[in-house]
Amino acid sequence: MSTHQSSFRLPTAADPERTARLRESLSAASFTADGLLDLFGPSAYTALARGETVPALRATRGGGGPLETLVRLFLLQRPVAYGRAAVALPAEDCLADGWLVRDGDEVRASVDVRPYGGPEGQDWWIVSDLGCAVGGAAGIGGPGGARGGADRSRLVLGVGGASTTLAGLTVPATVDRVLDLGTGSGIQALYAGRHSSRVTATDRNPRALAIARLTLALSGAPEPDLREGSLFEPVREETYDLIVSNPPFVISPRPPEGGELVYREGGMSGDDLCRTLVQRSAGHLTDGGWCQLLANWQHVEGEDWRERLASWVPPGCDAWIVQREVQDVTQYAELWLRDAGEHLAGPEAYAARYDAWLDEFEARKTTAVGFGWITLRKSGADRPSVTVEEWPHPVEQPLGAEVMAHFDRQDFLRAHDDAALLAAHFRLADEVVQEQVGPPGAEDPEHVVLRQHRGMRRATTVDTVGAGFAGVCDGTLSAGRILDAIAQLLGEDPVVLRDRTPESIRLLVEQGFLRPVGDDGIETTA
Repeated sequence: MSTHQSSFRLPTAADPERTARLRESLSAASFTADGLLDLFGPSAYTALARGETVPALRATRGGGGPLETLVRLFLLQRPVAYGRAAVALPAEDCLADGWLVRDGDEVRASVDVRPYGGPEGQDWWIVSDLGCAVGGAAGIGGPGGARGGADRSRLVLGVGGASTTLAGLTVPATVDRVLDLGTGSGIQALYAGRHSSRVTATDRNPRALAIARLTLALSGAPEPDLREGSLFEPVREETYDLIVSNPPFVISPRPPEGGELVYREGGMSGDDLCRTLVQRSAGHLTDGGWCQLLANWQHVEGEDWRERLASWVPPGCDAWIVQREVQDVTQYAELWLRDAGEHLAGPEAYAARYDAWLDEFEARKTTAVGFGWITLRKSGADRPSVTVEEWPHPVEQPLGAEVMAHFDRQDFLRAHDDAALLAAHFRLADEVVQEQVGPPGAEDPEHVVLRQHRGMRRATTVDTVGAGFAGVCDGTLSAGRILDAIAQLLGEDPVVLRDRTPESIRLLVEQGFLRPVGDDGIETTA
């Protein structure tokens, strides 16, 4: 049997002891995120993350020790002499379990194994198909160019920007049950295992489930509950405290026969898959449970995209939807055509597929496509809070704690009418600074900006009253008493000031500039 044919067969992790020996060898050789950074330096390390292998090849071409051997095997997918592999790994175990494939005096890796640094310093190893750690399906050569004769439709990618974004957004709550819907290579299941008792991971691609099992076993995670099926089919009527999903959200025309890429295309028209996931999630959440996912959505001619997305939110759920990026339909088509390697199929074939994408968008009256985050919480509130906003600016990850705080603030605002709001105490968030904007030498600024340097890194313009109010908030005085003092200083009617200011206070609380505190000075959301 040729190496290329056998290389498509996945390894097994049936023997925990052999898998543990492999993990120990990877760790001993410093085949870790930190070890790679030390070996390559920042430039080659970040180039490899972009899918550029030449700097890494140069850094390992002299042979070297076990780390260089492992890099060439599992990251660069180059053959190495069996003797070199045996120094770095339990080679016979790896051959028996299928991690390595022998070809004469050399061995090759059957999968990509990529070191990944966990959030608390853990050393994890993410398994994916050869050539698919980064770069999408184009990493294996585009249409007809799959390495090892692989079925391109079933390829499993490694960790990309979307994966790390979702992991950073996930609320850090300790929960009982987590559902990772569309697990892919298993990275979200790894994260979920840190703060939950039970993790269920699903995927409609059986190959993804097999690779997720490898990722979890190699990284030392508990035995997973893996189930095959689309959307919520595998979990029937079960409920979860947290659902996370990096679904196949790409909005694309129906591909040629056999051309669907299941890692990115969900088999539904337009953005129906993301809409369906959101709408059905409430039925699978416990009271107070969370659903967090990444999504693409259409901007449809004649419709407000915010209203369109708000209509997806199921009854009894609060929601926070953030649009991070918008692409026109030509940019979007070009991005995903290249991701699939369609540009490698020749000019005529590429033009035909490009045309098909634009035909689809035209038929659906799609003018652009948005990308962003959707977080739901099953609050059961009679008046759910649904926030849909655009925020394309840099943020500070991880944002999971800020996501939780956003919903806590919504609870506070929902429970406090204007009178209760003015009786409450607030503290200016630690990371907020005040900027005065105006021409040089002016006696008074044109306006005052409050700016956050953590989390969402928001900025908001406030008037003189708002700036003065925020600056005095240290939890000591109630909002009403602060306004009375400001009214006296400015010579304004305190009753009028109390009437017109609550709306501004609500905005500052909602966006996290002001934090509610209790009578004891401790921050609270009750």
